[in-house]
Amino acid sequence: MEGHMHIRDWPAAERPREKLLARGAAALSDAELVALFLGSGLRGQDAVATARALLAAHGPLRRLMEQPTAALAELPGLGPARACTLSAALELGQRVLAADLERGEALKDPPTAGRLFAQRLRAFDHEVFAVMFLDTRHRMLAFEEMFHGTLDGAEVHTRDVARRALAHNAAAVIVGHNHPSGNPEPSAADRAVTARLKQALSLVDVRLLDHFVVGDGPAVSMAARGWV
Repeated sequence: MEGHMHIRDWPAAERPREKLLARGAAALSDAELVALFLGSGLRGQDAVATARALLAAHGPLRRLMEQPTAALAELPGLGPARACTLSAALELGQRVLAADLERGEALKDPPTAGRLFAQRLRAFDHEVFAVMFLDTRHRMLAFEEMFHGTLDGAEVHTRDVARRALAHNAAAVIVGHNHPSGNPEPSAADRAVTARLKQALSLVDVRLLDHFVVGDGPAVSMAARGWV
């Protein structure tokens, strides 16, 4: 059975490392990506089979990767060293994305800003409202988690957002918040907050560029819906 074969015995085109080299990392399944960090599997299993079992029991991938490192270390097939490697890989990805935003490059691609909000906010089990402050060239000046709420919502104080925008000498902002339910569809309350923010910020000559709602999957852009 495949589960008892070593990966080196697989056809070359099916081995995760060879597949990555030939076709790129995007060609690998979630289990194959995790398997590369594992290196080897549990007794009687190859690394891919162990990765599949981890994802089946503790996944999907996002839920697995968002666990604290100490919790990852307790899972079968991981342990402290592999858990640290997985957590470090996730942090590297987040820092690369943040570095792009700090240079202003990523804001030419609005979904990239949405990915940053998703990475920063998705793991919370309560609503968090965050603001990205931008200069006149739409380069990121700061990213702040401004309001924390319950499972049901976070109270957004528009004057506080305007005050922080002035403190950063920001010309524009992008805001975002998470839906702990996992459903990223903007609510009527989300649209109302967006309208209030846009009005309050316009009084201090700051543009509201977008409002992202974070749930499972890609963050939803309210600007793309025509609601900003």
